[in-house]
Order: sequence, then C-alpha cells, then structure tokens
Amino acid sequence: MDISIPQALLLIPVIAGSVYEVLRLGIARRFLTERGGGVEEPPGGWPPVSVLKPLRGLEKGLAENIRSACRQDYPRYQVVLAVQDGNDPAVPVMEAARREFPDRVELAVENVAAGINGKINNLIGALRHARHDILVISDSDVRLPEDYLRRIVAPLAASDGGDVGYVCTLYRAARADAWYEKLSLLTYNADFIPGIIFAYVTKAAPFCIGASVALRRRDLEAVGGFAALGGYLAEDYEMGCRILARGARMVLLPQAVEIAVDLPGPSGWWSGQVSWDLKTRTAHPAGFLATIITRAVPFAALFAALRLGDATGMAVLLAAVAVRMGSAAVLLGELRDREGRRALWLLPLRDVAGIFSWAAALLARSVSWRGVRYALDRRGRLTGRVTGRLTGRVTGRK
Repeated sequence: MDISIPQALLLIPVIAGSVYEVLRLGIARRFLTERGGGVEEPPGGWPPVSVLKPLRGLEKGLAENIRSACRQDYPRYQVVLAVQDGNDPAVPVMEAARREFPDRVELAVENVAAGINGKINNLIGALRHARHDILVISDSDVRLPEDYLRRIVAPLAASDGGDVGYVCTLYRAARADAWYEKLSLLTYNADFIPGIIFAYVTKAAPFCIGASVALRRRDLEAVGGFAALGGYLAEDYEMGCRILARGARMVLLPQAVEIAVDLPGPSGWWSGQVSWDLKTRTAHPAGFLATIITRAVPFAALFAALRLGDATGMAVLLAAVAVRMGSAAVLLGELRDREGRRALWLLPLRDVAGIFSWAAALLARSVSWRGVRYALDRRGRLTGRVTGRLTGRVTGRK
C-alpha cells in the first residue's frame, strides 16, 4: 500500500478524531449514569429563588417554555420574564403567563443599553425585579422538567456547598423540523454534549455555559454584575470564569434541559454554526485550533478523494464514518433522543460542514447583532459598530 506524505498527514486527524470519539463516548456514558435518583432537601431547607428568563421575539414553543418555568416542584420562587421593548411580540405571551400564574410571574419591560450584548441588557432589566439571592438564568428556548429547580439549586444550598459558585446543566436540542434544524440538533446532541462532559470530567479545558445556570447574587455582584459582561460575545463563559477565579467551584449536572431548535432557514443554521465556533475561538483560542485534529470524517473524505476512491481510501472513510456514527448512536440512545437517532444519517454532512464553519470562525472579525455589525477583538469583546467593510461576518442569535 503506497501512501504519500500528504495522505499520511491526513490520517493524523482521522486516527486522532476516531480515538477521541471513543474516549469521550465512554466518559459521557459514565457521567450520564448519575442522572437517576431524587434530590434530598438541604438541612436548612430550600432557599427562595428568582428565575430570570430573557426573551426577545416569538420562538417555537415559547408559551410552553415559560409555563415549564412556572410549574416547578419548588416551595418558593418567582419567574421574571424580561424584554427590552413593550412592543416585542413576546409581550402578549408574557402577559398570558402572568394571568395564569399571578403569584409567580413578574414582567420586566426595561430598555437597558449597558453594552452591545442583548441578552445581558435583558438580564440587567430582569435583575431589577429579582427578589432573591439565588438566581437561575433560563434562556427563552429552554424547557424545564418539574424537578429542575431542586436539582440546579441543590449544590448551592447544600451545607457544604459554600465553595460552589456556578451550577449549570447540559441542554439537549429537540423539536427540529427542517433538515437544517436537524443538523443543528446533531451539533448539540452528538457533539456539544459529549464534548462538554469530556472537558468537565478530564478538566481538559475550562468552560462555562449559560443557557441554564444557577448562581448567587453576591457572587455576581463581586465580579462586576451583568453590566461588566455587556461587551462580550461569550458572556456566559466570561461570567463563569470570573466567578471561578475567585476560588469558587463549578458543578455540571448530568440532567439535561431541553432547548427548541428554531431556525428561519439554512442561512440561520450556517450563521449559528459559525457563531458557535466563534464563541469557542474567543474563549479558548488554542483549544479551538486543536479541534481541527479531532475531525475524523472530513479528513477521511479528503483522504479518499486524494486516492481517487480506491479500496484503501474508501476503507478509511467508511471506518471513520462507522466510528463516528456508531458512537453518536450510542450516545443518543443514552440521551433517549429518538429524534436525533432518526436524523443520524445527516451527521457526516454536518461534520464536513463543520470544517468550513471552523475556518469561517477562524477568519471572522465581526458579528451581526440585531441587523447591526460590530467589530470583535481577540478576547471576544464587541468593540463597536463597523462603519467600513469588514470580512468574516457572523450573525448572532440574541
């Protein structure tokens, strides 16, 4: 078997990526087995909680997402639904929730401009209405199980939990209708979840995710509050890292909340993929660059192409695809994700597209927010509006 030097170099990420796939599957399966069992009440009882839910526009299943936050099996908590504009299409849904749960829901319509990050501006407005020290951030697309608050608050409320400063959960994508939404679902469930678990268990890379978070108000204030995060693209990472830098500990729960995949079209899927990679680049530049050697399928495809589809090339490609899809199928089974398993045939396409989104994120120097383009510095800060032509445009969700 004659293999040229370029072909041999392509085999490095094929082998490394396949080994990584198997390793993180084993770690993820072991971590996810801890999901069972109830949650014991802390010795001091359950502390009161303020759930902050920043909203903007109508999203798939928004009303039920909000209602899931209002139906928690938890003794004392409030839900603050926040928008920036009284004319926001989400306002009627918010008002309906307040009518249904008048003792639980509070509306925050606050026009805040503390920074470029729209989610942070929304959270600042929500915090003005929060009455309790324990804060839970739940994004608009998140749907919560009834025991969610007990599980996410427990590490903070535990008698020995004084060192815990940041609790977050996994999130599993669901309700993907179009093919491009199914691609996004696979990004979350077959790539993001095992990657996050691998990083958490092995401590291979620091991370903090923000769609489903619990923290103390005093810890937030100690790192400058939400206002100090208004200029960051990856505000959740920045917030978590600042809290952890003060000596606190992060807890990642094995239970996953559900997020709805709601994309306007293929362009929305593409911009979301690039934005996701861009956040990784700004948070972990070296780690982002290193992920190129874990992408087995696209490099196996290139290897097969350079060999003009001969037996060796096709054997390498089929082996890489089999490892990737087999590992993903097992993981999706652990997550009880039938929707993802039905879409599994799209995974090789998603992986090949991932090489291009990685390259786009590597070159991106700006991000589009609410129709306006902003420059992005190397630390992931949004530095101001772009007045001239700037390449590498990425569209942000919030």
